[in-house]
Parts: sequence; C-alpha cells; structure tokens
Amino acid sequence: MRHSNTSTPELVATGSAAARSFAPPDALQRLASVADVAFNGARPWDIRVHDPALYGRVLRGGARGLGEAYMDGLWDSNQLDETLTRLIRAGAKHRLRGIAGLRMAGAWMRDWVQNRQSRCRAFQIGERHYDFGNDVFRAMLDPSMSYSCGYWKDADTLEAAQRAKLDMVCRKLELAAGERLLDIGCGWGGLAEHAARHYGVEVLGITVSREQQYLAVERCSGLPVTIRLQDYRELDGSFDKVASVGMFEHVGPKNYRAYFRTVVRLLADDGLMLLHTIGDRISHTGNDPWIDRYIFPNGVVPSARQITTAFEPWLVLEDWHNFGPDYPRTLMAWWDNFSAAWPSLDRHRYGQRFYRMWKYYLHACAAYFRARDGQLWQVVLSKPVRAKVYRSMR
Repeated sequence: MRHSNTSTPELVATGSAAARSFAPPDALQRLASVADVAFNGARPWDIRVHDPALYGRVLRGGARGLGEAYMDGLWDSNQLDETLTRLIRAGAKHRLRGIAGLRMAGAWMRDWVQNRQSRCRAFQIGERHYDFGNDVFRAMLDPSMSYSCGYWKDADTLEAAQRAKLDMVCRKLELAAGERLLDIGCGWGGLAEHAARHYGVEVLGITVSREQQYLAVERCSGLPVTIRLQDYRELDGSFDKVASVGMFEHVGPKNYRAYFRTVVRLLADDGLMLLHTIGDRISHTGNDPWIDRYIFPNGVVPSARQITTAFEPWLVLEDWHNFGPDYPRTLMAWWDNFSAAWPSLDRHRYGQRFYRMWKYYLHACAAYFRARDGQLWQVVLSKPVRAKVYRSMR
C-alpha cells in the first residue's frame, strides 16, 4: 500500500467562496438533512466543503466516493467520527447506493458470484494491509500489538484494555498448563505470547502476513510458540483449545462452513473454541466499498445468523459476549497514538493522502460501532460430546 506524497488536505482554501457558491444537489441535501449534518455549517460535525467536485464524486461513487473525496482533501469535518456516525444512523450507505446506481449493483453481483476469500486469494489481505509497514502498527497499537477491540470494563488505558482482553480470552478457554492452543490469525503474536508465558501452553499461531510472522517469531522467542505463514484450510493436527481473534472478518460467507469444519476437525472432543469477531446486525455478502478498496480487501463482517447457521451442524454455543461499545474507545485510542506518532513516521514514504486515508478509516470504524450497526462478539463453542459444564468467565 503506497500513496503519493502530493499535498492534499487544503487543495482549496477552507470555506472558500468558490466552494460556498455551489449548493449541493437536492439528493445530497436531503440525505444530509436527515442526518442533521449541514454542508458548510458551523457545528463541529458539519461538512466543510473545500471543492464542489465533492458532490459529483459522491453521486457517482456513493460511500466509496465520499471516502475518496476525503482522502483527496475535498472536504473536512472538525469532528469526523460524529459526522460519519450521523450519516450511518441516517442510512447514508444504503441511500448512496441507490444514488450511485449501476456501480453499486455491479459490486453486489461480484460479491454474490465470486468467492473472494478462496485459497488463491487468502494471502491478499496480508500483502495489501498487514505487510505495508510494521512501523505504522507499532506506533498505533499497544505494546502487545493487539489489532482488535480492547476490553475496557476495568481499564483506563489502551495497554490495560488489551491486556484484559487477552487474559479474558485465556480464561474463557480454560487454558491449563501443558495444553496445545491453536491461534488462527495470530497477528503479531500478542495472544500466543500471553498464553504461553502466563498459562504454560504450547501455541501454534498462523497468519497470512509475512511481516506479522516475522515480528511474532521475534517476540515469542524462547517460548513454546510456533508461528507459521499458512491458510487455515491447510492446518492439520489436534488441539485442546482453538482461538481466533479478529480474523473471521477475512473468511467470507462462502467459506464459513468450511472454516467451522476445519475447527471441528482440529479440536479435541473435550476442547473449547473462542471466536472473537466484529459482527454486523444485518447479513451481507460484501464489505463497505471504501473499506474494501483501501483497507481490508475481500473482507466481510458476519451477522449472528451467518455465524450460527455455519456452525450449527457440529458445535454447541456455550457463551456469546457482546462488548461492541468498547470498540470506538479502542479505535480512537489508536487514532490518538497514530496522530501523535505521525511526525516521526516516514512521511515521504506514506504521504499526506495516506494520513487522511488512515484518519478516515479509524473514524469511520468508530462511527460504525457508535451507530450500532457494528458489534464485537466473543463466542465460545464446544463439541456436543464435551462432558464438562462450561461456566462463563468475564
């Protein structure tokens, strides 16, 4: 992921007379009104138009056009997360899909027909997102490099929230010394290190990112941890416990059943599996078009129905924990870290457009959760043959 270093955010002076002289089209004006957002208004969440080309970009490109126009500096907001929260609550994505017309219909058909998360595509997300720069992720994340929602119940810092999340995963899995843990989508090794160091388990972690593998191997040196560059469908062996934290969003609806068949094949009869995933209140076959293009290619956020339908033949639901309200706080902590570190990052390499893209990404995701379209679920599953009674631990 590389972006031009062209100076962008103020291509046109903020609130310029030229921008103000072009009123937004009626369709966009109506949408903004429903969301209680004004073009060139005085409130912190109002949209400040720098270039009236914004309107055409949104009419042609829908939600993707809105995000791209932000990246290119055509508009700003003093409170971007609130602007986007209001637009999401007003159903902007669906309304814009109707305005943008055939382009959106074509994307829907592509998602319906293609298996965009097939084996031959499995490593694309690693190459295009996770591999572009460990320096950005080191600057943004906590010391454990946890790139998923923290648990803020008793925490007041990002580091404490992520440590609490990792420990909660281990306790929910009832980890015991000497057990084997499979970590599907191990990231930079935060859970693997925590589980091996504090619970005495042997861990196999898999990732589709070479940069993640490199750093995870380094941080887990000296511990009974193995990190492989591998797709989940290629796994074999037997494991007492299975965890998957922040990876299921890359599996895709066409592969949900294959994913859970793999878990059932690998999980011991008396074992437990914990699935930590973002969840959407509505079933979809594709992702937000801007997120899909610039952040998480081929990703899909599952619904509760899609998850339960996929595991229903083989697994028992032991516990379902929703702490979606913790995600906006996590995302905004990441933004604060990234923003503070930006002057020390290689700005020639990343460029101002990347900065605006990353800001839009984190604020848009925070808005998605604040609007309650998005949730964060930890689901504990077991095989029907498991005899031991499960007690929820939070």
